[in-house]
Amino acid sequence: MTVWNGLDQAALDAALNNSAAVPGWYQRWWPIWRAGAKRVYAAPGVRCNLAYGPAARQRLDFLPCGIAGAPTFLFIHGGYWQSRDKEDFAFLAEGPQARGINVALVEYTLAPTASMTAIAEEVRRAVLWLADHLVELGADPARMVVGGHSAGGHLAALVADLSPVTGLVPLSGLFDLEPIRLSYLNEALRMDQAEAHRLSPLFHLPQRPKPMAIGVGAAELPELVRQTEVYAAALIAAGGSVTTLPLAHHHHFSVLAEIADPEGQVTEAIVALAGGS
Repeated sequence: MTVWNGLDQAALDAALNNSAAVPGWYQRWWPIWRAGAKRVYAAPGVRCNLAYGPAARQRLDFLPCGIAGAPTFLFIHGGYWQSRDKEDFAFLAEGPQARGINVALVEYTLAPTASMTAIAEEVRRAVLWLADHLVELGADPARMVVGGHSAGGHLAALVADLSPVTGLVPLSGLFDLEPIRLSYLNEALRMDQAEAHRLSPLFHLPQRPKPMAIGVGAAELPELVRQTEVYAAALIAAGGSVTTLPLAHHHHFSVLAEIADPEGQVTEAIVALAGGS
């Protein structure tokens, strides 16, 4: 029985299962990520668990590059809105920091404790809180780029209308939530059709599009590649300034190396949007 876009239930679930598509990714990449995170958190000036709200996971880490008045890249982690912590992705700060850009890592309440609507509202709150505190953190309040990976790419796209955001970098994002709603992932998310549509960036393009760099790995699942291509095309048709980043040879997890590397393709896009060095 067809569930969505010609796929039956098993095929749709497989089309969204990144871990199954990249067997052994955790064993390969986790030691590298942890080693990088240890270096990042050992650096001077790090501010951890700054509260942008009262809930336990309404926290962010600010990882300065060491340059007064530098721009900031705010990163939103993935995990299909129901797993992972901000600390898991601290390693990627090394790329932007080496290019004169501060990094902020946002954490949010996970499903099923929080609904998709609540998660989206938390991330918007985090962005606005950071914008209000950039000066006291020693950063430039006029240069804040927001990005994210996977579910974080979706959440980054949802803040495109916020005035403090000067550019966006969604990476391997989900921009149409209807296939998510119809898949195994919705057991925790519990979205109905109206919520999925309301929180799908593809159907709610910003009226004043911010400059955006959109990336996806060439070796990622076809559905993620398709969503990125469709979203980028819609933004361009709406008059947006969009740079596409076809990340050759990368799968869903290895794409993050393009941020952790100071000369990575995604880092270069962040520099171009934020004005680093």
